[in-house]
Amino acid sequence: IALLKSLVLFLFIFSFLPPNLVVGKTAAQEAILHASGNGTPLPSKDYCMLYNPHWTALPSTLDNATSISLMNLTSTPLCNLSDIPPGGMNNKAVVVHWGTCHFLEKARIAQKGGAEALLVVNNTVLFPPSGNRSEFHDVKILIAFISHKDFKDMKQTLGSNITVKMYSPPWPNFDYTMVVIFAIAVFTVALGGYWSGQIELKKCYFKTANIDEREMKKKKEEYLTFGPLTVVVFVVVCCIMIVLLYFFYKWLVYVMIGIFCIASAMSLYNCLAALIHKIPWGRCTTTILEAQMGYLLKSIEVRLIFLSGLCIAVAVVWAVFRNEDRWAWILQDILGIAFCLNLIKTLKLPNFKSCVILLGLLLFYDVFFVFITPFITKNGESIMVELAAGPFGNTEKLPVVIRVPKLICFSVMSVCLMPVSILGFGDIIVPGLLIAYCRRFDVLTGSSSVYYISSTIAYAVGMILTFVVLVLMKQGQPALLYLVPCTLITASVVAWRRKEMRKFWKGNNY
Repeated sequence: IALLKSLVLFLFIFSFLPPNLVVGKTAAQEAILHASGNGTPLPSKDYCMLYNPHWTALPSTLDNATSISLMNLTSTPLCNLSDIPPGGMNNKAVVVHWGTCHFLEKARIAQKGGAEALLVVNNTVLFPPSGNRSEFHDVKILIAFISHKDFKDMKQTLGSNITVKMYSPPWPNFDYTMVVIFAIAVFTVALGGYWSGQIELKKCYFKTANIDEREMKKKKEEYLTFGPLTVVVFVVVCCIMIVLLYFFYKWLVYVMIGIFCIASAMSLYNCLAALIHKIPWGRCTTTILEAQMGYLLKSIEVRLIFLSGLCIAVAVVWAVFRNEDRWAWILQDILGIAFCLNLIKTLKLPNFKSCVILLGLLLFYDVFFVFITPFITKNGESIMVELAAGPFGNTEKLPVVIRVPKLICFSVMSVCLMPVSILGFGDIIVPGLLIAYCRRFDVLTGSSSVYYISSTIAYAVGMILTFVVLVLMKQGQPALLYLVPCTLITASVVAWRRKEMRKFWKGNNY
């Protein structure tokens, strides 16, 4: 148990990433390659491609797109004029492989051969069509990238005689991922805070009902208390570890994935077990041997054994298929919500003083690593943003975020790799600890949940403010910059108006 708690806290240290960072390439934009073959009815299929909209404009609808015949030149490097076929490539969309020479050089040669467009086949479509265009100012044809997998499927599905249309549909005006992330964040902090209050209620009941000391001790161990000194040490460790992660990302990311699997599976079990205990059916038990002061028989419900297997299976399936963009994010979000819930109800800030220190230091931490570090790093990128996107071109991403892809299931753009909005666990857990303290304070003072409700509403307002600034500035924002002032000021105002600030500040020590 001590080891598992250590793993949970270790993962907690890495939970502070920028929220709602829309992951995408600034030099590239997704577009649709509509390919058609011969036959009756006319077979066709849509594929995703990347192009640079600053170089070439594409129509926004399929009806306005021009039909072009496809020419497969993947067997030649197209790095010299001698690679142009004898018949030329007039009004063709030429397909070539990535490599041997720069793709802009290939485009120049294709343009001299009369081509309308150059499609570069790459192992991954994520490579952005960028480069020093000033050296190739005479290149005017469309340059786009498609994946090797899609081109292979195109040949197998449509044959060798293919015509293509290329267009770039607009993205939806409103980003519905913000609504989903907002709902997840507010639900998690509200439920985590309420759960923490319920544990406090049980403790109060045990005290008044004179329950024996062993039960009292068991309930006390459900909390991990963070005092002011512990908070300061914790934030210092956070700073050290995030710098280590930045420089040793290639190795530490797999350590993080392993820790996330263990901690999230344990958290999911704790959350679901609390629900299962409320169900009156299926309580048959079995006995196991427990190594504690000799071997003792201990009974355990069979349904909890199956539950533990289910939670482990969910974590393992996510670990194996974590890079599956279409659905793996759902498992990651389920595990992430469970992890945040478990941590909010487990970690205990004993007074408002500890809350102010923790949230204040982490606010400075968040702002520093998002806005100040670009002046320090060689590439001018912030450490937080780099870690969120995977620094130095790493494809593995840290699993300490809630991920929601663009909701484009009913759009033709669903064939593309969906851009993702993310919210760091820390932006849920840290304000959630304050909300949990407010809920426990309500329980101890009998204040009709006024602190809990007001702080939860303040958190929701802070999230909305984060989204507004995100839309206006069009770059990832440190959510704690908005969440911390909203929640701390609201809690302080409520305590001041109720003339309970001294009691609220000292908490358990009052």
